[in-house]
Amino acid sequence: MEYSSSNVDSNQTEAHDKVGEVVHKHWRTQFQKPIAEHNQRAYQQAIAAINKPSIIFDSGCGNGNSTLKLAAQYPDSFIIGIDKSLSRLTKQADKANQSLNNPNFILIRADLIDFWRLAANDNIALLRHFILYPNPWPKKHHLKRRWHTSPLFKTIIALGGQLEIRSNWPIYIDEFSTALTTQRFTSQKILLEIHNNQWLSDFEKKYHKSQHSLWQLTADLTVDNRNNG
Repeated sequence: MEYSSSNVDSNQTEAHDKVGEVVHKHWRTQFQKPIAEHNQRAYQQAIAAINKPSIIFDSGCGNGNSTLKLAAQYPDSFIIGIDKSLSRLTKQADKANQSLNNPNFILIRADLIDFWRLAANDNIALLRHFILYPNPWPKKHHLKRRWHTSPLFKTIIALGGQLEIRSNWPIYIDEFSTALTTQRFTSQKILLEIHNNQWLSDFEKKYHKSQHSLWQLTADLTVDNRNNG
């Protein structure tokens, strides 16, 4: 099978110089958008299914293949794969949930904006949080649509845990690192190497097969890990 995926097309050649300013602005305000009822129901369904002592989010899980792989990789945790696309989730969710009697994961259709806030409001403390290949919104004027410069960045921080972002656009990784620095969190950026077809998501497979450079950012979002210097 041939794979052909274009590189990210952007009019930015480096991290946006307004990242810190936008993060600080959102940090001083309260996000007031009402939570949709269907997202509330989806959240309650996910919480009711938890059968392990620690929780991992696979945010924007697409068809859920990455969630299944994480469930196998972290058998002592409960993985919640969240995506807003019913068409991507349905087939994989039916297949996956029928294959095990007591799986340590669930695939949920919900908007991350609401799901994250509901979890943070319940003081959910994640063990790990994977955000794999988020929409980069690559045009310069799209800055405020990226997770690290949206009002939800504060919620990502509140959920805590070991954060892992993967992207085929290094500027996204650099900006996320800058955003974390504004809240005194350090992060690590590496060029991701894929060996023996060990990709986590279908997006990662596609980008790898298209010979894109893949980047990973990791950060410990526990409060005790803030840089107090």
